[in-house]
Amino acid sequence: MRRTREEAEQTRLRVIAAALKLFSRNGYSQTTLAMIAAEAGYSRGPIYWHFRNKDELFEAVLGYSQQPLLALVERARREPDPRAAVDGFVDEWFRLLVEDDWFRQSFEILLNKTELTDAMVRTIRREREITRAIVTTLGARIHELAPAGDADAGSLGLLCYTFLMGITQSWLFAPQLFSLAERRAFFTARLERMLGLA
Repeated sequence: MRRTREEAEQTRLRVIAAALKLFSRNGYSQTTLAMIAAEAGYSRGPIYWHFRNKDELFEAVLGYSQQPLLALVERARREPDPRAAVDGFVDEWFRLLVEDDWFRQSFEILLNKTELTDAMVRTIRREREITRAIVTTLGARIHELAPAGDADAGSLGLLCYTFLMGITQSWLFAPQLFSLAERRAFFTARLERMLGLA
């Protein structure tokens, strides 16, 4: 029986979900396509129907799980009020980490579970483009608020981004160190003060 387009998409998403779970738990190099197929409840055939190899599946996993981040950057760009843009970005970054498993796992894979080799050049390029978009967008919106000091927009965006990434990395690496859900208001207030927005 011929599969419908909807059934094919459901199979693709099930493979991506299984891969995301295993890449997050085991790391990229320690996860095989056979393991992903078993986790998804398929043979390897459906994986090869949708993806040429593990690298392509890895790119799809990160692309799908980071869609909320790309939407967050776009929302910060379009928001008419620069303060609402910055506050909304920071609040949503922390909320997604705490509440969205796929979003959190994509960071865990990239920061703690993947050796970025030459085979991942497209993934690395994509991640650098996302980083640049975040830094540029946040910097421009913070700079519109004329914070204290004479920092340029690029430096302000970099300061905000590295602050958020530092907390993210620390929490994912040692979650027993602190509760992000409980500390996010504290971190947000300190970031605002550091940027001269408080």
